[in-house]
Amino acid sequence: MRISCLHTAESNIAVFDAAAAALGIGSQVLHHAVRADLLAAAEHAGKLTADIAEETRLALVALAQHCDAVVLTCSTLGPVVELAGTHTRVPILRADEALAYAAVEAGGKVVVLCAVETTLEPTSRLFLQAAQHTGASVQVQWVAGAWAMFKSGDLQGYLATIAKAADRAYADGASIVALGQASMSGAASLVTAGPVPLTSASTGLRAALSRAERGYDPG
Repeated sequence: MRISCLHTAESNIAVFDAAAAALGIGSQVLHHAVRADLLAAAEHAGKLTADIAEETRLALVALAQHCDAVVLTCSTLGPVVELAGTHTRVPILRADEALAYAAVEAGGKVVVLCAVETTLEPTSRLFLQAAQHTGASVQVQWVAGAWAMFKSGDLQGYLATIAKAADRAYADGASIVALGQASMSGAASLVTAGPVPLTSASTGLRAALSRAERGYDPG
């Protein structure tokens, strides 16, 4: 089996490799491609444009020709998965979709943290859709200043800032916190005020493994 991940940050390779190891997915299964230019273009434009979406679709479809499942790990580009999936029989998943459904499953107050402003709209749409039939309430919160730390290379500061935001969310009554971007995954172990936050790397890979094992599903 081969699962390909399309990242927009080089550091997410280690995040997904660690998640794969924790899930018992062999090191030979996971393969990575990085297109940092796609997120950079979306940030520059202030949104996911049609041109960026098409570039992303082409990259996903190309990866699908050589694997059993593709995982798009960037939340900003996530909506492209619906379009890309119509061009291949190989399942193409957004990592945060499984995260959204896992987060809202038990109902309650779900707080979703995002660091990149361009991620707010697609993440909000995804989680609100997932919550429609669960009774969960969803709040998507932007962690101001965190992404600047990440881009400057201050990963420890970035993760500490995300963890503090998660602790504040629990202090304010959150039932569960979801870390909306894969780059945040390392912050989960730093949170002390509530349950360990859910991360898209683990939930996304678990979903991809399940879909790859099922094979082509025309429904």
